[in-house]
Amino acid sequence: MTNYTSTELGKIHDIINLENGKVFLHDTLGLSSCEISVNTVPKGFKVPFSHKHKQNEEIYIILKGEGVITIDGNPIIVKEGSAVKILPSASRTIENTTEDEFQFICIQAKTNSLEQFGLGDAELC
Repeated sequence: MTNYTSTELGKIHDIINLENGKVFLHDTLGLSSCEISVNTVPKGFKVPFSHKHKQNEEIYIILKGEGVITIDGNPIIVKEGSAVKILPSASRTIENTTEDEFQFICIQAKTNSLEQFGLGDAELC
C-alpha cells in the first residue's frame, strides 16, 4: 500500500468536452477532507440555478478567462488570478462572461474544520 494517490486529468482545456465541463477529484483520489473540481466551460456558460451548502464553504480559484460569481444577489467580477471564498449559507452561481473558455478550480471543505496548515502541520523527516 502506498501513502499517496495520483491521477491524470489530461489537458485542462480538454475538460470542456466532459459532462458539465468538470472533473471531480473526490472519488478519483479518495479525498477525505474536501471535494475539488477542475472546470473548463465555454463562452456563454452559466450555472442555471443558484445554490447553497449545508456545511461546506467553497473556494473558487480562477485559472483563465473572466466571469461573474453572484453571491446573495451581488455580482463579483473574477478573472485569472482571482480567489473567492463563499460561506455555506450564501446563495451563489457562476458564469463565463467572455468570448473565450473559462477555467477554474472549486474546493469545498467543511467550514471551521481546518486545525493545522502550512508549516504548523509539517514535520521534518
